[in-house]
Amino acid sequence: MLKLFIGNKNYSSWSMRAWVLMRQAGIPFDEVKLRFDSFDADSKFKNALAQVSPAGTVPVLVDESFAVWDSLAIAEYLAERFPGKQLWPADTRDRARARSICAEMHAGFTALRQHCPMNIEATLREAGERVWREQPQVRADLARIVAIWTELLAQHPHGEGMLFGRFSIADAFFAPVCMRIVSYALPVPETVHTYMARVRALPGVRAWIDDALGEHDFVPFDEPYRSGR
Repeated sequence: MLKLFIGNKNYSSWSMRAWVLMRQAGIPFDEVKLRFDSFDADSKFKNALAQVSPAGTVPVLVDESFAVWDSLAIAEYLAERFPGKQLWPADTRDRARARSICAEMHAGFTALRQHCPMNIEATLREAGERVWREQPQVRADLARIVAIWTELLAQHPHGEGMLFGRFSIADAFFAPVCMRIVSYALPVPETVHTYMARVRALPGVRAWIDDALGEHDFVPFDEPYRSGR
């Protein structure tokens, strides 16, 4: 049985990608949650993670005694390990485009990450309005994401309404962005709202959201807009 090591579901966008991908694709795995206490070298989180990964970050996929860390590496490993699941699009150009946008998501959109950290249970409309007003790079990041989604949805109008028609790694990688847009009430076109609603309704995404809402953790360093309850 595969094991997937993750952080808090309310906060860990990187963990969400791998977990949603596996759950939605029907790949069986055991979940191991390592709750955030601190990212210091001597924290419980880091000490527990050091037992399975030298990188010290989540997610980590363990297949027997073999560990794969980094969400993009995990996605590639799963695509090769389970070819019948068709985690990447079947068409060569679609597959290349899906890899391109996943790599772009993986390495970019730093302003959106910094100013709108994932917080599924929170309603942060006022913070979102302030960020939108004061952070032009966040507006640029979101404009790029909207352009990616709009173009792909227009190119693949049939199927399940996902970016490449049917669910793929690309949708799993952008699922945390959907969470951010909703939590901060960032302005997006109706077509994007419709796509986000479809993503949030996926059984794998819905299960992650439900678990996140049930955690009831408050991690101060992941809460830049709230000092407490």
